[in-house]
Amino acid sequence: MRKGFTTGSCAAAASKAAAMMLLGGTVKNKIEITTPAGIVYSPDIEDITKGDSYVKCAVRKDSGDDPDITNGSLVYAKVSYAGDGESSGEKVYIDGGEGVGVVTRPGLDQPVGNAAINSVPRMMIRDEVIQVMDFYDFDGSLQVEISVPGGEEIALKTFNPRLGIEGGISIIGTTGIVEPMSTKALLDTIRVELNQLKELGLTVAVISPGNYGLDFMRDTYSYDLDRAVKCSNYIGDTIDMAAELGFKKMLLCGHIGKLIKVSGGIMNTHSKEGDCRMELMAAAAIRCGADNKVLAKILDCVATEEAIEIMVCAGIKEKCFEYITDKISFYLKKRAADRLEIECMVYANAYGLLGKTQNADDLMEEAKKEIVG
Repeated sequence: MRKGFTTGSCAAAASKAAAMMLLGGTVKNKIEITTPAGIVYSPDIEDITKGDSYVKCAVRKDSGDDPDITNGSLVYAKVSYAGDGESSGEKVYIDGGEGVGVVTRPGLDQPVGNAAINSVPRMMIRDEVIQVMDFYDFDGSLQVEISVPGGEEIALKTFNPRLGIEGGISIIGTTGIVEPMSTKALLDTIRVELNQLKELGLTVAVISPGNYGLDFMRDTYSYDLDRAVKCSNYIGDTIDMAAELGFKKMLLCGHIGKLIKVSGGIMNTHSKEGDCRMELMAAAAIRCGADNKVLAKILDCVATEEAIEIMVCAGIKEKCFEYITDKISFYLKKRAADRLEIECMVYANAYGLLGKTQNADDLMEEAKKEIVG
């Protein structure tokens, strides 16, 4: 299946093209950037507008074979010279315009009041624009405004309003690449990767739902990411496949945002299958003696890390995550059904390791020794 490119990649490419046209004076009908995944993106540049002190242009979102609701949308970047005080001392000042949402609730990637342009896309935009500024020996500052006409209407069909992002879509992406979300294709990929590890003679399957989990294993445990499998939302199916392929043991490492659902027995963690994260966090808090005020605050959260902060303030975080980890372990073992030993580690970006099952450390060390061996 054909991969696509994120809104973050579109914004970065449009920003680079606009900066080149502003500082260089020549028209750019095509641009090239390298995504964080290392894949080169070479989109056409559309709808170019040039003013005395700005250039605005667009890149059309191509989601590949993924049924992305933003596919075909034009992502615009307007790059202009920053006036005194407008850049806040930064070389590149990034903001959102028409069709880009604004964060109105805490716990998301950006603070309240910021445009919903996530950290990695901001880094991509900044790096590409600074690269152009350096090429033209420009010592001043530039403003970049990202906009998506029609974004406000598109956002109504997403989870953005529920999350507290108002007025448009989010500019997102951690790798710059859109992976096709065909269920069969994803499950086939997971099976192939597991089978490759089995053919290498490994008996411990190390699994994570996403890139952040893989990064956590690398940074915290120095685990070789080439020997881990990304299972996306398909935790239950991955357990089944690992058992069918003959793995004796499995270690799951994931962010609380995904794994809190497993504590309720949910084995497909995609939001369309169910989203009861705050209800499960609140259930754990009840078990640990939280009062009604604390419970109400947790239920009002939009992100699990926000709920963790409330647990910390209430003095129940450690006890809560003992309970949550026990529940996760119960449901993982239930799905494994004695076909393989299964352990788990749960973490959060802001808090690090939150909980781990009894033999998780031993299993990690065993997995690392298998690689060395």
